[in-house]
Amino acid sequence: MNDDRPRPDRILEIANGYWATGLLGVAVKHLLFTRLQAGVDTAGRLAAEAGISERGAQTLLDGLVGLGLVERCDTGYRNTAEAAVFLVEGERTDLSGYAKLKLAEMSKLVSLLDVFRIGGPVTDAMVEVADNPHWEEVVPAIAAQSVPVARTAADLLGLAEAGEISVLDLGGGSGIFSSIWLEINPAARSTQLDWEPINAIARRLLAERSVADRFTCVDGDLHTVDFGTAAYDVAVYSHVAHQEGPEDNVAILSKVRGALKPGGTLVVCDYVVDDDRSGPPFPLLFASEMLLKSKKGGTWRRADYRAWLTKAGFEEVSFHPTPSPATLILAR
Repeated sequence: MNDDRPRPDRILEIANGYWATGLLGVAVKHLLFTRLQAGVDTAGRLAAEAGISERGAQTLLDGLVGLGLVERCDTGYRNTAEAAVFLVEGERTDLSGYAKLKLAEMSKLVSLLDVFRIGGPVTDAMVEVADNPHWEEVVPAIAAQSVPVARTAADLLGLAEAGEISVLDLGGGSGIFSSIWLEINPAARSTQLDWEPINAIARRLLAERSVADRFTCVDGDLHTVDFGTAAYDVAVYSHVAHQEGPEDNVAILSKVRGALKPGGTLVVCDYVVDDDRSGPPFPLLFASEMLLKSKKGGTWRRADYRAWLTKAGFEEVSFHPTPSPATLILAR
């Protein structure tokens, strides 16, 4: 029988969405995707290796099949292509740390009703506190999501053939853009400007990639530190704009314009919303994260970025898709 009446399935899935966070968090905590990739493919074997009950392992597998992260095969179960790239420990694109982070943050949702009522964080804004122990977990956990984006940006800029260039990585966090770009271009050098506790994490991570000798850090706040004048060929402003309000973004972007050499390029990476606010889905959802964790942040429209960059003195602005929910904006 054909019946085009609305069904409740999607509403029920959304209302029970916390199970998706829970299942993913528990699975990565027990290295389930890593074990599946190694050929441990039945509930019994996974239970034995992970130290959990077989009933628990089977229920976990059922849930992950329902989420489209695991699939049945002749011998038992295997990762989907998506899980094999993004959830296997040791891969540079591994988002397991991000999944654990989100599992730990579920308790913060108890204040969700209040943040919508008052229009901001109930306590101190997490993203605006420099000396915050949560950076040690957050900074490495979110790095993997920028790996494909940084590679896309390098291709757009032709960084592999660019020779001796200087990069300014603003609020660079883990230094993931700097790390990938320095690997792609052995003649490049990068300077990261961020808070001291975060720079310490970045220096450690870039040392692990053997590029720390071409990476320097400036400890400080983007709002107060002088970026220099005509000193850099490329500047990157990745996942910072969503933490800032419009006025602060214009002020920071204006300073970036002055720090670039003639003909230099600014690379902005962020979750960008369509001008009519009809999509894309992830940037629209991510705005709630900023309401919870920042006083002025949000996910901004293409028109907002274009207006800010024009006001800051940039003449050419272009938007580019990436293999992720983030959009790249190139400004010259």
